[in-house]
Amino acid sequence: MDTSELQKIKQRYNIVGNCDALNHALDVALQVAATDLSVLIVGESGVGKEIIPRLIHDNSPRKREKYFAINCGSIPEGTIDSELFGHEKGSFTGAIGESEGYFGTANKGTIFLDEVGELPIATQARLLRVLETGEYIRVGGQKIMKTDVRIVAATNVNMHKAITEGRFREDLYYRLNTIPIQMPPLRERGEDILLLFRLFTMQMAEKYRIPRITLTEDAKMMMMKYKWPGNVRQLKNITEQMSVLSQKREIDAEALSKFIPHDQESTELTTTATPDAHSYESEREILYKILYELRGNVGDLRREMSTLRKQIDDNNTLNSFANARGIQSLAAPEPNTQPTDISALHHYPTTQQPHFSPYQDVEAEEIRENDSANGESLNLSDIGRQVVEKALERNGGNRKKAAQELGISDRTLYRRLKQYGLDKQDKE
Repeated sequence: MDTSELQKIKQRYNIVGNCDALNHALDVALQVAATDLSVLIVGESGVGKEIIPRLIHDNSPRKREKYFAINCGSIPEGTIDSELFGHEKGSFTGAIGESEGYFGTANKGTIFLDEVGELPIATQARLLRVLETGEYIRVGGQKIMKTDVRIVAATNVNMHKAITEGRFREDLYYRLNTIPIQMPPLRERGEDILLLFRLFTMQMAEKYRIPRITLTEDAKMMMMKYKWPGNVRQLKNITEQMSVLSQKREIDAEALSKFIPHDQESTELTTTATPDAHSYESEREILYKILYELRGNVGDLRREMSTLRKQIDDNNTLNSFANARGIQSLAAPEPNTQPTDISALHHYPTTQQPHFSPYQDVEAEEIRENDSANGESLNLSDIGRQVVEKALERNGGNRKKAAQELGISDRTLYRRLKQYGLDKQDKE
């Protein structure tokens, strides 16, 4: 594109600047305008990306058709599909009639999707289908609709990072990025900063009928060195502030420093939330997972304690029965022996806590040989065997009645019979 034609374009769209990166972006936009190829405009917030899609539409065969600029980040996730693709009557609460949506209304025209990186994943899938086939289905509908729309998208999101994090579809990115246009940040535009400042001061002076402000040489140097994280939008805001609030019409470096922020600014493309970023949604999921696991652990512990308590009660019942019958109690250890009774569990050393596993049948008492010095005492297993044998004899070998007499369950009695080797000797 020759210089004269480029200057006409800048005058028509009120574009100020002569840097090579800006001129290249305008040149690419004009070349691609005559086609129907998708365009993705990438640049930081506030660089003026919205000028490019308007320029493309006005210089395309579709210039007499409708043009819609849609900010994808400002539409709630729950309604964005309806806004873009339309809906059928009664498809959701409040849908009192059918709607064509932007893609239906803008047929034959151009749609500018600003902040396209903020689209939900489900909406991205719908958009990909429109780009590939020109087809879509309204929310709540079944009929396939057709549309012929030119799509120009823009984003200030680092798309490669968004794809890596699973926030944006890679196939959609390459479909949108047929023709990429990079808009330069203000800090890289050199003398354009002062040209834009002059434009904004003239606009303020004309609009509010006030004297136009100017900059001293040191103030100009400060403007050129500043990083301008808010780009053209920030420069315009600061210029308007100085035009209204400054008492002096000539701004020096000291006066300018009062309007320029001194904190650290970020000049990188914004990114979607990373896995390490603070997210209340992820925290909620983690808490749910912890509570679920804790509930399972508490349930397992309750079952184990219930089994242990029942076995302790059964052993206490056997002890009481043995005492009543004049047999040595299971809870009474022989002289010069280690405690092996149930009460020992209540005084078990903290460094030697018994291990309870949910995969085995837990025994409440420890059965082992504990002979006295003269070898005359009976071990605990023999005492328990005597108690069970006597109960079976009195009830004619009927396990159910024997268990009732002993005050224990049928299952516990069966376990005792198996332990003492009596399960094959008695009869039901």
